[in-house]
Amino acid sequence: MPVDFTAIDFETANSSGASACSVGLVKVRDGRVVEREHRYIRPPFPHNEFSEWNVRIHGITPEMVANADDWSVHLPALREFAGDDMLVAHNAGFDMGVIAKTSTALGLEVPDFRYLCSLQVARRTYHLESYRLPVAAMAAGFEGFSHHDALADAEACAAIIVHSAARHEVDDLDRLAHVTRVKVGAIGPVATRDDRAAHGPMALQ
Repeated sequence: MPVDFTAIDFETANSSGASACSVGLVKVRDGRVVEREHRYIRPPFPHNEFSEWNVRIHGITPEMVANADDWSVHLPALREFAGDDMLVAHNAGFDMGVIAKTSTALGLEVPDFRYLCSLQVARRTYHLESYRLPVAAMAAGFEGFSHHDALADAEACAAIIVHSAARHEVDDLDRLAHVTRVKVGAIGPVATRDDRAAHGPMALQ
């Protein structure tokens, strides 16, 4: 179906959400991937220690990001790449947390983005024993990719959303969220204001 969105995936240096070391971005227009981008990120101090466990998972070492730009350069690039798109990620709370925490660690304003979780959409679309990214992506017809490579994972995530939209016969992500009963999330100042409006004193009256 002709859905438009930007899929995103992060890898981190350690267990800190502020330790982004790699990002993959995939732009989808009319249900097709039209642009891809991968960037290494130099994590901010004191979140820049690489854990052995994380390196074993994604293969990114301190040397690979030593000369990379930090998030202050990558954030404007993300804004430009995504524009007004809704972001999509698998287990989106993690990736949105990386955006928010890495931005905060560098004293940057958390950007406004709406987002949809492909993991939750997959749970409402397929009947699988596991909804991990490789399994859900296989159900969407996307397989044989390098899991934990940020760009490959973003492409897999995009494939899940495009395939799910087709199965549910919808042509935009708000409608996909509605029919699958998955909440559209938001980060940034607008999300904070909306949350206060919904849960503040006036909301109780």
